[in-house]
Amino acid sequence: MIEIIQYEHDKGLGWYGESDGTDGCARLAIVTYGKCLYFANGEKHIAERGDFLFIPPGIPFYGKSVPTVFHEKLVFALTIPGAVSKAGTTPEAGLPLFRARHVLRSRAGCYELMLDRLRVVCAEWEDQAPYSRVRMGATVLETLVLWSRELDRGQETDVSLQHIEKMKAYIQSHYRGKITKETLGDHIGRSPNHTAALFRRVTGQTISDYVHAARMRTASYMLSESLLSIAEISDYLGYADVSYFQRIFKRAWGCSPSRYLSERRVRV
Repeated sequence: MIEIIQYEHDKGLGWYGESDGTDGCARLAIVTYGKCLYFANGEKHIAERGDFLFIPPGIPFYGKSVPTVFHEKLVFALTIPGAVSKAGTTPEAGLPLFRARHVLRSRAGCYELMLDRLRVVCAEWEDQAPYSRVRMGATVLETLVLWSRELDRGQETDVSLQHIEKMKAYIQSHYRGKITKETLGDHIGRSPNHTAALFRRVTGQTISDYVHAARMRTASYMLSESLLSIAEISDYLGYADVSYFQRIFKRAWGCSPSRYLSERRVRV
């Protein structure tokens, strides 16, 4: 089981970080906005929104912002069972990326899925909730597992990625209404079953789960920023049954809308 040593929410224009590789930690960076630079083993890596970047233990690196470009990212420093600060020891963990000796970076299909989950555990970490370190470790490991599956499959074709981005854009514009595999299939010119299979393979989510997640992100924002009641938000997001909306919200964020609202007010 991996252990999270440090978590940082980096954002801005002037971020700069480095390691000489002797601390025994690997790093996972998830870029949520803009782009930034990492330099490791004499190579430059440009990480953009939607990218996962993994730096194995023992590799010296430094990173900085792209000049004049604002960026935001989540960075996790973690230890891997059996890993050491220098090459030569094989980690006990079964993921191939834990045995890598170079930086790995790619656009992750599971980005939205895991970002929502990671933000929940990051908030718990910052609030020092009981067992938050353990939960964060489990969620980061799940993130690495899903990403590893993508890396094992290889890069999706440009056409497939274009279809996915087109479907995501459609969902973002229409998530308050009913969206089905037939709807998205017509939108990209593919059969419903092919559309559903492609979407799940690339994103790690069903179409329905992705739509619910988009709605829940809006629900979170509206609960904290608007004056609408829970019932009004439920109706706005297309849930005629308030109790069903509350169940979906709790499944997404780990608490009921009313508790979420009260906790946000306390923080403010």
